[in-house]
Amino acid sequence: MSNFSRRQFVMLMSAAAAGTAVAPMGLLNARRAMAQGTCNTASFTVPGFGTPTPKLPNNTKSLGSLANTPLITLPDKFQYTAISIRGDVMSDGAIVPGNHDGMAAFQGRSGNYILVRNHERNPGGGGTVAPNGKQYDPYTGSSLNSGGGGTTTVEVDRDGLVVRDYVSLSGTIRNCAGGPTPWGSWISSEENVATPATDPRVTKKHGYNFEVPSQLGQAVDPIPLVAMGRMNHEAVSVDPQSGYVFETEDRGDSAYYKFVPKVRKPNGFGDLQQGGDLYAMVIKPGQRSDCTGALIPTGGTNDRGGSFSGVDTRGLGANGSGSLLPFLGQPLRVEWVKLDDVDPAEDTLRYEALAKGAAAWYRGEGAWYHQGKHYWVCSNAGDEGEGQVWAYDPSNETVTLVVESTNENLLDGPDNITVARDGTLYLCEDGSGGQPGAPNFSQRVVGVDASGGLFEFCRNIIPGSTSEFAGACFSQNGKYMYVNAQGSGITYCIWRTDNRSIALNGATA
Repeated sequence: MSNFSRRQFVMLMSAAAAGTAVAPMGLLNARRAMAQGTCNTASFTVPGFGTPTPKLPNNTKSLGSLANTPLITLPDKFQYTAISIRGDVMSDGAIVPGNHDGMAAFQGRSGNYILVRNHERNPGGGGTVAPNGKQYDPYTGSSLNSGGGGTTTVEVDRDGLVVRDYVSLSGTIRNCAGGPTPWGSWISSEENVATPATDPRVTKKHGYNFEVPSQLGQAVDPIPLVAMGRMNHEAVSVDPQSGYVFETEDRGDSAYYKFVPKVRKPNGFGDLQQGGDLYAMVIKPGQRSDCTGALIPTGGTNDRGGSFSGVDTRGLGANGSGSLLPFLGQPLRVEWVKLDDVDPAEDTLRYEALAKGAAAWYRGEGAWYHQGKHYWVCSNAGDEGEGQVWAYDPSNETVTLVVESTNENLLDGPDNITVARDGTLYLCEDGSGGQPGAPNFSQRVVGVDASGGLFEFCRNIIPGSTSEFAGACFSQNGKYMYVNAQGSGITYCIWRTDNRSIALNGATA
């Protein structure tokens, strides 16, 4: 893998925490650290599934101007289709909107798979317009009934081809990510806090989550989940044991939130509409690095110039108060503070959280639940501002920094995240860097294996395109990965030619 041979990745591991480190910073990394007698491990990469090479989609003949053009790279023994492309006519007569973003896959009743997919669009032409008229905000002026953000639902068969598709949420703004629920719905998150006072195109307040059933067959009646907070939402992960919803916020001084539903352990669509209580994570101050003895950094400045005294996780490159690298791989004790004004008139929810001691995060982005852990990305955090991945463990009330990139050529601005059945993390990049002369270098899906090693899984190679990947997710049997190319407006269905699960253990090409 020639591209990876030029990258650097610094990972610090505490030998004292070796028994409790969370994936992907696994025992292999801890053993290396212990053997070296230091907290530093050598930079390393792993082969993953092998070197990705340009490939044509299986359905290339139906792609018009994209026919006979390799669209992405993939390792050997992988194939894909390119489907539900911006501008296509859907089953309900609506047009596929652009700006494909967050997404999840659900098992369909007929053995097919159901994708519920966000569209990160503002009011105006080319957005989602519900044929059944169920639109949260009809907008005003030239944007009246012209579409905005929302979701579409795409049913895909085992050959990676569309069976049917339709608008499933309409009238929202900049639906960036969200997350699946254990009961088979998708929570779609608005990354926009417009009000009629701040944006003449809108008639209602925005900045909410919306729940979308995965198999409704038409646009849902859009009901904002107000109790989950009004903010610049990004993503959520839902705990199947408690029903709690954990939320990220795309701001430079964001909080990490926990929503406790009023319905005890919700198990069906509509339960979250009954309300609940909202909390923000507090990392207990005074904790020291097991590696260097350094105190965890506290205190900082929010984006309106006010100061806060809680723990600052943002890293030096994100104007934080100190480096988090000495704490990499070390579980940190946390608690939660209750928030009162969850539906503020202005974008101030995080200010209340920080004032009450909540930890500050830099650009909370994608989130995913896997085997008792809630993973989420801070896209431009860290000493070099290239991104972090964190994991919250509710069973121990700890949070752990599991990845911090120190070089954009290794990992450049991770955004959406998903986790495969074998525990491998897959990060969709949304960076701006890369090696000089290498087109679209930063537009990749990068895997992180159980040892902490990184590998390139796929890359966007459409000529002239700088499209970021988004919405990566897996089918329930682990055999299919679905991922979006946002700028190109394409959804990819990826699977192995031998029909095996996409798992590194015993499956390396």
